Amino acid sequence: MDDQTDHTRKPRADAVRNRERVLEAAKTVFSAGGPEASLEAVAKRAGVGIGTLYRHFPTREDLFEAVYRREVEQLSELAEQLKNAKDPVDALRRWLRSNVEFVATKKGMVAALALAVQSGSELHAFSFDRLTKAIGSLLDRAVAAGEMRADISPEDLLRAFFGMCYIHDQPGWQSTALRLLDVFVDGLRVQPESKARAARPAKSAPRRKR
Repeated sequence: MDDQTDHTRKPRADAVRNRERVLEAAKTVFSAGGPEASLEAVAKRAGVGIGTLYRHFPTREDLFEAVYRREVEQLSELAEQLKNAKDPVDALRRWLRSNVEFVATKKGMVAALALAVQSGSELHAFSFDRLTKAIGSLLDRAVAAGEMRADISPEDLLRAFFGMCYIHDQPGWQSTALRLLDVFVDGLRVQPESKARAARPAKSAPRRKR
């Protein structure tokens, strides 16, 4: 009886695969945006029927929220992987560049997510907490290595990043955001002369002659 109950609770392997295919297809379709970003387009790209899509995600908002959460989880996992990278600044840069895709997906869902991700909502708290911890771990490593300024917080870095992404709405905005991101990260690096000054022992005051 227990085995039967356990079996009924577990989703079938093909159902799990279909759900992942739908989420991956939705990310691609929503990132492109425009009038083609419909649920029918998602189902077609995923290679499933529209009925299959609705079985997994009964409403459009359910699909949008699932895509959003999946993106946040993947960015958290990426931060964990990059924590072992040799160059901590490059690791931080790579993580931020991956966030441009996340923003592109959000822009394609911005109308539907306007209420779900509003400040104070559970989804907003979930995403802000996960992303802040992810970028914080990479930033702390770069600061500890003496490669990055210590006077910027993870929250400041995230706000600046999203500002760079959302200030542009024209097609091709991603390339502009990536270019500005590189300039921004380079500007936060500790300059060679600053490193030398920090490493140089302080000079003792000259003794007064009696």
